[in-house]
Amino acid sequence: MAFENKLTTVPGLIRNIVANVHPDTHPFLSHEVKDAWVDISYKEALTNIDAISAWFLSIGIKKGDHLALIIENGPDYVYYDQALQQIGAVNTSIYPTLSEADIEYILNDSGAKTILVGNPFLFRKVIKIANDCPTLIRIIPAFDDHKKHINIVLKAGVISFDQVIEEGLKIVEKHRKAIDIAREAILPSDLSCLIYTSGTTGTPKGVMLTHSNLTANVWASLMQITVVNETDVFLSFLPLSHVFERTATYHICLTVGCKIVFAQSLELLAKNMAEVRPTIMNCVPRLLERIHDKAIKSGTAAGGVKAGIFKWALGVGRTYRETHEAGKTPGIILNAKNALADKLVFSKIKEKTGGRLKFMISGGGALPKNVGEFFGDLGIKILEGFGLTETSPVMAVTEQDRQVYGTVGRIIPGLEVAIQNIDNKQIYTVQTHDSFKPDFQSDEGEIIVRGHCVMKGYWNKHEETAAAIDSGGWFHTGDIGRFYKGNLQITDRLKNMLVNAYGKNIYPTPVENTYLKSPKIEGVFLLGDKRDYVTAIIIP
Repeated sequence: MAFENKLTTVPGLIRNIVANVHPDTHPFLSHEVKDAWVDISYKEALTNIDAISAWFLSIGIKKGDHLALIIENGPDYVYYDQALQQIGAVNTSIYPTLSEADIEYILNDSGAKTILVGNPFLFRKVIKIANDCPTLIRIIPAFDDHKKHINIVLKAGVISFDQVIEEGLKIVEKHRKAIDIAREAILPSDLSCLIYTSGTTGTPKGVMLTHSNLTANVWASLMQITVVNETDVFLSFLPLSHVFERTATYHICLTVGCKIVFAQSLELLAKNMAEVRPTIMNCVPRLLERIHDKAIKSGTAAGGVKAGIFKWALGVGRTYRETHEAGKTPGIILNAKNALADKLVFSKIKEKTGGRLKFMISGGGALPKNVGEFFGDLGIKILEGFGLTETSPVMAVTEQDRQVYGTVGRIIPGLEVAIQNIDNKQIYTVQTHDSFKPDFQSDEGEIIVRGHCVMKGYWNKHEETAAAIDSGGWFHTGDIGRFYKGNLQITDRLKNMLVNAYGKNIYPTPVENTYLKSPKIEGVFLLGDKRDYVTAIIIP
């Protein structure tokens, strides 16, 4: 049972790595400190994690308690999260961009007892609402000189994160047995985290994800993408408060034994990519679109011979990519042309990413087909993933050796994904990882899913849970899509759907995305609900 727990609970993952993969000095985390990158080994991280767990136990934290965080990505997030996870507490991450009112709502709705705060700006937000959060007993600033920001008498105690670790190191041996007992008592079905998402009413909903939700999602994703290994370096810049980065970077690395380097900021991301030279990186479509737009503009701006070489190289890259995707072997001449295109054009773009990328995973939104193809032409593989907070999050992801641009990949193992008619609720098809056929196509409808990834429900919201998960165990995503060439393809959001005067369903997003491919169009918006015809408002 102990071995099973090691594989199916979040705190078991790091214990497994330290015991069986990296027992000594292999770096787990890296961050920039005073203009230098500082590595922290798995073993060093575990020392701090155990110390914080001991401190939690010393102030009365127990299994099932909710502990909050509002902090940027970095080692402190990982220490705090792993420390609370291994004593059976529940991570309640709060997006740093949320308002004071939303922070207060989440702290009270979850009943959070402690909160880790990342910087003075966030600390001042928390201070303003802390006395209106009756369950809050400790505020933990993770920065220096926090006392000068306190201008009111607080009901909750305030202690710096450095002091938490310092005190924890002194008492950790006293609490060692209690930590071990607490960790072994965690069940896969126990709650691991609450992640609050905005509802249609604007009131945040706490998505309950279990240890099994999160670990099963990681194992299934790794079965689909088999090229991740313990030598890989991930560059992390998406927020760990979001489940995509938490699963696709943090938990993947915890499971395999990879290194996570935390980017300094979004503004310094390009600089960090060149310095860190990551092998894998998770991102959102907007980042890839920006790189694409900048590369196209830079490659064509000079005009003349340089622009001609750039366009020629992209044409060669496209032919080379399409030859591979058709299952054919490029000939001698095409290989030579592609090597020259790489030397003259592609290598210069790749250098800006560090030059070692095996692939990037795009999630959190639809990646325009032409952008994915552009990176493929350069020889940079972009894998697309799909899922929601409520699905832990991964439902489907592109296989590294089979890309169908404009789709979000194959269903991961252990899930059933169905396409349901929006009007009469007829299920057109149910697909799994094993039922995959490369030529399969289906009708369009709402995407629904059941299996290991589906959340336990919404915290304190039984009606919303019942509306989202039907009696058959199907979670309704609210996304419109179909299967195309065996892969899942997202068409639109159900809430975006237009119904014209004749009752025909119209999905505006694909049409809008087609218009947005033009560099002359800044924005486009389709109108046509209950009308005889569809009109586009275009922003040049």
